[in-house]
Amino acid sequence: MRQENLEGLVAFVQVAESRSFSAAAARMGLTPSAVSQSIRLLEARVGIALFTRTTRSVRLTEAGERYLERVRPAVLELDEAAGALAQTDARPTGTLRLNLPRVAHMVVLQPVLRKFLDAYPELSIELSIDSTLTDLIEGGFDAGIRYNNIVDGDMVGVPVGPSMSSYVVATAEHWARYGTPSTPHDLLGHRRVGFRYKSSGVLERWAFVKNGKPLNLSPTTHAVVVNDVAAIVQAALDGIGAAYITSAYVEGLIESGRLVRVLHEWTPSLPNLTLYYPSRRGMTPKLRALVDFLKIQPNEASLDD
Repeated sequence: MRQENLEGLVAFVQVAESRSFSAAAARMGLTPSAVSQSIRLLEARVGIALFTRTTRSVRLTEAGERYLERVRPAVLELDEAAGALAQTDARPTGTLRLNLPRVAHMVVLQPVLRKFLDAYPELSIELSIDSTLTDLIEGGFDAGIRYNNIVDGDMVGVPVGPSMSSYVVATAEHWARYGTPSTPHDLLGHRRVGFRYKSSGVLERWAFVKNGKPLNLSPTTHAVVVNDVAAIVQAALDGIGAAYITSAYVEGLIESGRLVRVLHEWTPSLPNLTLYYPSRRGMTPKLRALVDFLKIQPNEASLDD
């Protein structure tokens, strides 16, 4: 086997998988121009265009698809072999890139982040706080955290974080003014704070359950509608209206009396949070360090303003 035949193959597979030179570059720790140059040299060597490039997209040519089918298994095998050697005695180093929603940052990472970095000073962490479900490979992430009901089945998942539920909260003054609801339907007569999903533009349903029987409210109007959880919490604190929100955001505020929770017997449990990563990549030392660290930490949370 000639050495030059291997040059550029890793870059080729990374660009092919991510459909992006910048994402591939971030994954490899290179500049986009270096990755682009590597691909140009590879195409010159094989004598055919492997990608079709536009200002907005990168996609494989038909020849590129055939080439990827042949070389990807070999490149992945070499990468896994190197990773297996590195995991035998290597101390976690480099940058760990994670994609996660705000609630996962608040209840899983924020309480332990300083301790983790103190334990592994050669590691750094880059967090992308994003409520939308992001392709880890395309985005150049090592792992993500999401509710386990939306994690793809081809991912490896590790449960993390405390159990959570959906609460209905407001100030004591609000409940005194509008009355304490005895059923979810009573909330329709209250002033409310709603949440609109950024990705779909849909208003969040207010889901409840009692004795195993679900009940869903889909109010079409609210006093205030926002697309940020911190803004919902602040609106509730300001006495604007009743809010439907994940328990982790407001438990401290309930304990301090700043917010009052109602409809306890109607509280629905949320799916557990899961740290997940592509199964074929295996767990790198830096990711293994984080997973092991999370397993031994107590479940703590505080509101991330």
